[in-house]
Amino acid sequence: MATAFKASLGMWVTEECKSSFMEMKWKKEHRYIVFKIDEGSRVVTVDKVGGPTESYDDLAASLPVDDCRYAVFDFDFVTVDNCHKSKIFFIAWAPTASRIRAKMLYATSKEGLRRVLDGVHYEVQATDPTEMGFDVIKDRAK
Repeated sequence: MATAFKASLGMWVTEECKSSFMEMKWKKEHRYIVFKIDEGSRVVTVDKVGGPTESYDDLAASLPVDDCRYAVFDFDFVTVDNCHKSKIFFIAWAPTASRIRAKMLYATSKEGLRRVLDGVHYEVQATDPTEMGFDVIKDRAK
């Protein structure tokens, strides 16, 4: 197993999760990161990384329709005062079609991962794409 550290009772987060997040936060190497939990080992791993030129639509398209995931998205915007800002969103994706066991595992493990990902500004919980649409992200960042 890769280097991992305990995030909460019985759940581990790989070093890759934290280092990928820091690369996104400080170096702007990624636009988004999708995380998944291996149900057998209860380890959170990086499932997909979006390059700096990818969009929010690319993130939304990369989430499965029948399984849970966590994601972080680096949202860049310009304020009414013409200031360039960046806010990091944590997205807990639990689609209606996913298994109940997966929904429970992701719900109980979420805070542990959030503690490891230091610097998240907002959280969005979604069960279908309309709950995490780009308009929702824009409204929350204001």
